[in-house]
Amino acid sequence: MNKAKTGKKTPAPRSPKKKALGRGLDALFPDIAPVESAANDYFLCDVDAIAPNRFQPRTRFSDDELAELAASIKQEGIIQPVVVRKADAGYELVAGERRLRAAKMAGLVKVPTVVRDITDQQHLIFSIVENVQRENLNPLEEADGYHALVSKFEFSQEKVAETVGKSRSAVANFLRLRHLPDHIKDSIKEGRISMGHARALLSARTPQQQTAVWQQVLKKDLSVRQTEALVKSTANTVKSVAPAPRKTSKTSEDAYFADLADNLSRSFGTRVQIKRKGKKGKVEIEFYSDDDLERVLELLKK
Repeated sequence: MNKAKTGKKTPAPRSPKKKALGRGLDALFPDIAPVESAANDYFLCDVDAIAPNRFQPRTRFSDDELAELAASIKQEGIIQPVVVRKADAGYELVAGERRLRAAKMAGLVKVPTVVRDITDQQHLIFSIVENVQRENLNPLEEADGYHALVSKFEFSQEKVAETVGKSRSAVANFLRLRHLPDHIKDSIKEGRISMGHARALLSARTPQQQTAVWQQVLKKDLSVRQTEALVKSTANTVKSVAPAPRKTSKTSEDAYFADLADNLSRSFGTRVQIKRKGKKGKVEIEFYSDDDLERVLELLKK
């Protein structure tokens, strides 16, 4: 009888696959050394001795997918070891959370395990990269992962982009998602709207406009292009009902400061205005939440 079905023992991983995940870690962090054995072999570890990954950016796991994986584990065993690092009591998970959850669901009490010696920073980076490469994260989870690199380890957007293999503009777009109202962020996490919809909503001038467009997206099941068009039409409507500004002649100096404000807006990921009276004036930087204010303050400190 297959031992995996008993829930008492875990069958040994197939030898060709035994080190696959380890090679992935070596490629990402070549300076990370294995702890348990010079041969980089796995050992069977009690599932209760492995604490969850505190840097795990993924917060949602499909029950159906876990049940399917648990059924496969009962039949075939665990093909790839989970990766852990030593903790004060036992071990902390680094990679393989789906496998560990499914193994528990399948009734296993031990899982094949590889121990690695990594820092908190390396742990967070690997947790993000592993999930991004496998497309396991929803856009908000990915944004929160990038924000953790910025806030916990003082990464610049450029360094985040280089680390995860994305463009700086892509990283900036993900980080901007965190400025959306909570109800819109919830709909992104739930998969009710896509990253494309979210980027279109970010173009709306105020949270109120974002919410109004978002409601129409859900009600009418609008495409991304339709959402972009609705954002533009909403902005035009607001402009048409606003009192007409007094006409003033724009000088080259006015154009310079307008361009400077646009550049600052892109750098800070939010609206920036430069208001001048003679040679004096002020710079106004908008923020939409406490987290957003913290993000802006961190950028100002750099």
